[in-house]
Amino acid sequence: MTATIYALTTPLGKSGVAVVRVSGPAAKDSLKALTGLEGPEPRFAYFKKITHPATGAGIDEALVIYFKAPASFTGEDVVEYHLHGSVAIINALLGVLQHQPHHRHATAGEFTRRAFDNGKIDLTEAEAIADLIDAETEEQRLQAFTQVSGGLRALYEDWAGRLVKSLAYVEANIDFVEEDDTVEALHRALPPLADIAAAIENHLQDGRRGERLRHGLQVAVVGAANSGKSTLVNALAQRDVAIVSATAGTTRDVLEVHLDIGGYPVILLDTAGLRPEDILQDAQGQIEAEGIRRTRAKAQAADIKILMFDGADLPALSPETLALKDGNSLLVIGRSKLAPENAALAVQEAILTDAQSGAGLPELLQALEKQIKTVLGTKSSTPPPTRTRYSEALQECLAALARAKEQASRGEAGDPALFAEDMRLAVRAIGRITGRVDVEDLLDIIFRDFCIGK
Repeated sequence: MTATIYALTTPLGKSGVAVVRVSGPAAKDSLKALTGLEGPEPRFAYFKKITHPATGAGIDEALVIYFKAPASFTGEDVVEYHLHGSVAIINALLGVLQHQPHHRHATAGEFTRRAFDNGKIDLTEAEAIADLIDAETEEQRLQAFTQVSGGLRALYEDWAGRLVKSLAYVEANIDFVEEDDTVEALHRALPPLADIAAAIENHLQDGRRGERLRHGLQVAVVGAANSGKSTLVNALAQRDVAIVSATAGTTRDVLEVHLDIGGYPVILLDTAGLRPEDILQDAQGQIEAEGIRRTRAKAQAADIKILMFDGADLPALSPETLALKDGNSLLVIGRSKLAPENAALAVQEAILTDAQSGAGLPELLQALEKQIKTVLGTKSSTPPPTRTRYSEALQECLAALARAKEQASRGEAGDPALFAEDMRLAVRAIGRITGRVDVEDLLDIIFRDFCIGK
């Protein structure tokens, strides 16, 4: 008998309500044992007293809801106990469930795994559930919600279904040549192959928007030593996350701060100061030199760079910092109040700020949000690939389609068997994304669309 699993599905700790979920063939049995409820109506909330089956001792008064298979999250019989959020109550109920026949505590992700195994969700939706739980910004939430609602699944399954149909016609003509001319079948397969390949290529040309939204865009604050980088980072984070000191070289390693800017996830990087002079080759100097090396590496890898200049140094600008300027850079002049008479001499596109008073910070945040949107590009009507494995599988699919297309375009010289094998590889590549690779799909189309065995 399949084990019935249970677990707390809300965070452990004091709260108004805590939810314990039970899933499996014995879920209804333990519901009866704990509450005396028989024949529960699915999706109906009952207010019941939960008692210990052996001793009769009360545990809590709670709402219980029964979901009948397959109309549940896992596709199995599911019972949810909506308890008072007390650690003692939660532990008492979990302790009782532990001793119910065929019950065991769920392992990490096991409810979602069962939903996948029972065909309730595909792999993209399963992964999106984790993304939705982890979402910290509005754009992350929207992306995860679109995916968990089946946006990517529908797109990938449409491509796979069209490929399977083209493959089915060719497979049928290989095995049953009297049905049609194999060369003609290959020729008919060309247009859909070209359309799908073009759609996949367009899907992949998203500038890694989906992955960047999942992980956060990296924004490196780069500048000369003592130019006010850490002060700016603290101001943007609205808390003291970086040590601020008048001593040059205080920041040695890269400090990361996670922010929400206009709904977009941002990882703000406070870096070691760039210095033009040679650093002493003692132990401290070597540490600082390593910090500067890491600063340059982070600046090159960052999605956006905030190039920081000290307003007290105007009209001069650090050449080491200015050398890093590119299309994804924002120029910021800090402590501008120290040299107001030189403000007009600053680089024209620079943003003047004073982190201590907050002057210029709204303008900087507005410019940063605009730059983020530029880096991410125009939002597509279709959801973007959100994981590297999606992109890698789709690249494999494209390679297989290119080989199949080459066979189909050769006419009589083309090899239908090689075409069919490459088409199978293309379908399997997409199937690895969704977790659904089924030869029965191919057989269904063959037997539905062809009159075989008359």
